[in-house]
Amino acid sequence: MFKFLHAADVHLDSPLKGLERYLGAPADEIRGATRRALDNLVDLAIQEEAAFLLLAGDLYDGDWKDYNTGLFFVSRMRRLEEAGIPVFLISGNHDAASQITKVLRPPGNVRVLATKKPETVRLDGLEVAIHGQGFALQSVSEDLAAGYPDAVPQLFNIGLLHTSLDGRPGHASYAPCTLPGLRSKGYQYWALGHVHEREVVCQDPWVVFPGILQGRHVRETGPKGATLVTVEDREVVSVEARDLDVFRWTVCRVDAAGAATAGEALDRVGKALERELARADGRPLAARLVLTGSCPAHEELLGGSERWIQECRAVAAGFGEGALWIEKVRFETRRPEDLRDPFDGDDALGGLLRSLRDLREGRGSLEPLPPELSDLKRKLPAELSADGDAPDVTDPEQLRSLLPEVEDLLLARLLATPEGSEP
Repeated sequence: MFKFLHAADVHLDSPLKGLERYLGAPADEIRGATRRALDNLVDLAIQEEAAFLLLAGDLYDGDWKDYNTGLFFVSRMRRLEEAGIPVFLISGNHDAASQITKVLRPPGNVRVLATKKPETVRLDGLEVAIHGQGFALQSVSEDLAAGYPDAVPQLFNIGLLHTSLDGRPGHASYAPCTLPGLRSKGYQYWALGHVHEREVVCQDPWVVFPGILQGRHVRETGPKGATLVTVEDREVVSVEARDLDVFRWTVCRVDAAGAATAGEALDRVGKALERELARADGRPLAARLVLTGSCPAHEELLGGSERWIQECRAVAAGFGEGALWIEKVRFETRRPEDLRDPFDGDDALGGLLRSLRDLREGRGSLEPLPPELSDLKRKLPAELSADGDAPDVTDPEQLRSLLPEVEDLLLARLLATPEGSEP
């Protein structure tokens, strides 16, 4: 019996996005998260006395100029070398863009598999054959797995592959392949990389994405880590997900339905954050807050959105220094149906809202707007689109999708009661 570790998408020294611009954000923890996650992976390999470690691509994060990134990896692999643990890795699309991987010599225990054609490495003492091929170029559109050799008889066969498989949302279609194609090779385990969500695609044979080692932004939520595999008599007997991340991300949806005031909604924010923090297993947590539901507090929340965003950050700070940060706050609440419909009014507000509704429902054209907004887009601060979450205001369809939010914001601002006046 032996164990091996399967990890992928380390993205060493990749920046964590979405917190750096906020006062009091955990800058040091953000910068060092991927390194500490790699340390956890190395520690786990030594503790479990793993026979070997597999890295299924994207060790680095593009064309890094700082050799300290590569030197850090080399130093950690030397720890595994001292423990007698070999490492087998393939390059992924990000590694193919990295100058570091092309010139930095790895330690003797690290074997980088070929990129020109599939390569097979035999571990005779374990009766194991590892088959793999890395990316020679940043974009690989052909099915690399189709060229992998058939299983070596009487050995435990592993396929090491960086791939989008038959497609996964949010991931580019690199080295696409099919489950029947993987099965046809006769391997007992396929160690995949590229997809950042954990996924056991199949158990006969085992086809596994371990997911990214450390989440880097709010689209990579929940536990992250590697997969520990136990093999006996050339058969997989257990596959365990091990959490190795040091900093966690979450989208915290807060049901504000029926909240009479913004203060009442804020109380619900506190309770929701407390639940999310309990699920983080003691790790620092970055949360995106999304307030939803039909409530009388809707106009108050949107009309004073900046104030309530800061109030939410204050609630998060109350959980203790270093525990919880707010990445972003979104107000997706709506007016209760029983309130007067401002669309019916004969005033200027009613006319404006009806015009917006006509645009939203396709009875008007947004085509003239993108050229007018393109100049504005060029002048916006870079950080507004740094996390990839900002809409493209030069795209008419994206503009149309924003119209309900525009309506809500107009209502909130124009119907809000000035502070200190009678309603």
